[in-house]
Amino acid sequence: MDENFEEEQLTGIIKFTPPLYKQRYQFIKDLVGKYKPKKVADLGCADCTLLWMLKFCSCIEVLAGLDICASVMKEKMHRLSPLPGDYLQPTERSLTVTLHHGSVAHKDPCMLGFDLVTCIELIEHLEQSELKKFPEVVFGFMSPSIVVISTPNSEFNPLLPGVTLFRHSDHKFEWTRAEFQSWALETARHYDYSVEFTGVGHPPKGMENVGFCTQIGVFVRKYPQASESAQSEKPPKAAYKTVFKAVYPSLKDEKYLQNAVVSEVIFTAQIIKQRLLDPLMSEHEEYNDDPTERKSKFQPSVSCFSGDLGKLDVEKGMAPFVDGNVVYIPLRTIFSFPKVNQLCGNFEKLHKLIAGKVTLSSDGSAVMFTIEHENEEN
Repeated sequence: MDENFEEEQLTGIIKFTPPLYKQRYQFIKDLVGKYKPKKVADLGCADCTLLWMLKFCSCIEVLAGLDICASVMKEKMHRLSPLPGDYLQPTERSLTVTLHHGSVAHKDPCMLGFDLVTCIELIEHLEQSELKKFPEVVFGFMSPSIVVISTPNSEFNPLLPGVTLFRHSDHKFEWTRAEFQSWALETARHYDYSVEFTGVGHPPKGMENVGFCTQIGVFVRKYPQASESAQSEKPPKAAYKTVFKAVYPSLKDEKYLQNAVVSEVIFTAQIIKQRLLDPLMSEHEEYNDDPTERKSKFQPSVSCFSGDLGKLDVEKGMAPFVDGNVVYIPLRTIFSFPKVNQLCGNFEKLHKLIAGKVTLSSDGSAVMFTIEHENEEN
């Protein structure tokens, strides 16, 4: 059952713009923008909507989701897969997305080392036995730099149509602000975190005393995690089952970097070649319109560029030139283009990445194109 859809129906009379669940997700996105975490885990990820939104945050390199219901994750997890465009234009950052099936009451080493852990509308679904273990798993074992927990504010419930006890049939409890803050402050004190309280979903005008519809606690770890503490906590074996993993193409991967460089070099060289040949084509069409002589029309063009080509030092030269039916475009010229320069970083790397992938002159200093075929077409 789509809980977000149920929530929209439930809060339909009280208009939240944007919808309440989107406000919660936006709160997390704003937090990511502020703290720039590299590794983020969403506990109780359900249909993976939050993970899907976060995969577009350029600072994030690792995303992980955990949920007790594998079927809900599997239904929408395809949205987390790379798209064709991701392969055509890989980004500089690396990104790995993994989904796990398991309970937040169990420890698994795959959840160590995260900067930010989100628990959005999760704790109210936990049994008392699970809720009791939850702080030790998240704050004690995982021990991320930041933890965000959101949960319904029961004081808001009288304003919601049709709510007699809890907002959702699977909720085991719903806390008042005082109850949530008491639990959060004790948890923060025990595990050396600070906590600040806020929320989303403003009450109607004149009803401000009930507080936000969704209450949120933002926990920040006070001290750096001891290097050995998490390692000593590792269970003997994994408790979660991995149901999905996607590794996005990245320019940090030599294979994708090489493909990008080769494509950019060929593209750049083609542009230079065309700019070089277009004026020559026009010139010879004007003065040599005899079709029987067109095959040799590029020969006189040599003098237009370098005079005596036999004395031209291609390696040091930056100007492209034509010799017979071959166009030479110095690598130094191609390397001077910002996109190529940015991808490679240095000239030696450019040469290494395109070796064997692009036709080069005998001394390896220039990209070569034959124009015989083009002459015949014209």
